[in-house]
Amino acid sequence: MKTSQKGLDALTLREGFKTFAYKDTKGIWTIGVGHTGPEVHEGLVWTTTQVQDALIKDVQTAEKAINDGVVVPLTQNQFDALVSFVFNVGVGAFARSTLLKVLNQKNYTEAAKQFDRWVIPREITKRRMSEKAQFIS
Repeated sequence: MKTSQKGLDALTLREGFKTFAYKDTKGIWTIGVGHTGPEVHEGLVWTTTQVQDALIKDVQTAEKAINDGVVVPLTQNQFDALVSFVFNVGVGAFARSTLLKVLNQKNYTEAAKQFDRWVIPREITKRRMSEKAQFIS
């Protein structure tokens, strides 16, 4: 599956869209739509096109993790919510998560409840509840 435009819009809203580098809540240099990496540093400025290009590449990494790891059918909203989740927590954390385990057992209700467990730091709670709502919609 691929992320829908609605999913990309929700992800961008959750992450923010910045053309200048900033430190996130963990002190990691970030730019664009939640993009991190060795090339991101203080004073870095990107064009809108650079931000959009990085977003597409970063989303493809999350999509691959979901397409490779999830063995049960997903709705578009479920997939989009998982892309946002993986984008934020990382591929490795998702691969090891109970969320993925119960989802692959076709327990969609329990999978939705797993979003409630990923609320550290507390500032992330609103995002997780938004992802959960998207997953169950």
